[in-house]
Amino acid sequence: MNKTLLALIIATLPLASHAEMPVQDLLSTYQQAQANDPTWAAAQNANIAAQEKLVQGKALLLPTAKLGASAGHTQSNLDRTGGITNIGRSGHDDFETYGYNLNINQPLYRRQNSIQYAQSKTQVAQADEQLNTSHQDLMLRVSQAYFDVLLAQDKIDLIQAQKAAISRQLEQAKANFEVGSATITDVHEAQARYDLTVAQEIAAVNELEAKKHAIQAVTGQMPQRLATAKSDLQAAIPEPYEMEKWVEVASENNLALKIQLQSLQLANQEVERTRAGHLPTLDVVGTYSDNRANGGVSSDLVGYNKAVKTAVVGLQFEIPLYQGGAISSKVREAIANQQKSQDDVEAARRQAELQTRQAYLNVTSSVAQVTAYEQALVSSQSQLDSTSLGYEVGVRTSVDVLNAQQQLYSAKRDLLQARYSWLLSVLQLKAAAGVLTEDDLAATNKLLEGS
Repeated sequence: MNKTLLALIIATLPLASHAEMPVQDLLSTYQQAQANDPTWAAAQNANIAAQEKLVQGKALLLPTAKLGASAGHTQSNLDRTGGITNIGRSGHDDFETYGYNLNINQPLYRRQNSIQYAQSKTQVAQADEQLNTSHQDLMLRVSQAYFDVLLAQDKIDLIQAQKAAISRQLEQAKANFEVGSATITDVHEAQARYDLTVAQEIAAVNELEAKKHAIQAVTGQMPQRLATAKSDLQAAIPEPYEMEKWVEVASENNLALKIQLQSLQLANQEVERTRAGHLPTLDVVGTYSDNRANGGVSSDLVGYNKAVKTAVVGLQFEIPLYQGGAISSKVREAIANQQKSQDDVEAARRQAELQTRQAYLNVTSSVAQVTAYEQALVSSQSQLDSTSLGYEVGVRTSVDVLNAQQQLYSAKRDLLQARYSWLLSVLQLKAAAGVLTEDDLAATNKLLEGS
């Protein structure tokens, strides 16, 4: 086998492997992240733990029961003296005592416990919203990492195409110089552009590896081939089309605002709970005890045994009178925290509106950029064609051709970046409004090649 054939076979092997490699799209990458992202797993476990608050709160309203038991050994020395005559006897006595008791308590009226149970419901609802926030954050993190890799891949493809074009220009400049139709300056200019492109390719390859590792940090796996955006993608503003409509949606659905509203509800409940510390309590209490002894210090009878069984059922009523001012202090503390929560809600509302407006403007800017870069790409291609023709007839220089090529590939890169920015900005807008779902991610996935 000659060297030329061997080189051809080796060159085709990576292409065959690349062709067989399955394409990984945005949705499959997200599904990998769901199964492997530690941040998402931590959020889920935190939510599971928070669900127990409801059980703990409800337990405050249910009866409690305690069972106790005791056993002991007694040694006694009895010495009876005095009086007109000695009555009884003196001596040493050893005996055992043992018993058990059961205590049951059922709250009838404890206002604090009822409010604390309501607080547990609010805490669970807040934990669910925090999980939703983590879910949205996962979708955005995956999308950001995915489109970063796509852009890095496209940069390499464009640089390699540009390098091939410059290489052809360099060879042509060398040939023209040898026949005397071009100067050495043309050769040096083409060589300098080629060397610069090689350096850019090295940087782009390193950037791609870094972006792939960013996806690996979320999914636990290194990505292979990623589906790119369709070439006929049409960028548009999602419904509703007006900014203020999106702000209205955010005022009702923004997750950070919802969480702060629930914090305010907790603060209101805490004020009510601390004030309930001044109220009386009423419980049903029941006890049963069985205590036995096989001797006693006052017994003169051999084989003396004693057994006492007691059962008591009743009501226990308590009124707190004075606790050193602690309850009043806690009430003042809760009121201050309530005011803080109100301020936090207002800050969260303003932040939600600001984020939504910024996200909407990013979408509109991306749409405009996609349209502009599409036109710029057409213009750059026309300029390159006319410059190349002018170079052939001698009215343009090789430097003009290289500049036109550079402008064309820059326009291609900017158009791809604008498309990815638009796809991501739509997801960010819906997240700011609090309405981002997996359906939105699936809709974005349909805009990729092969989806």
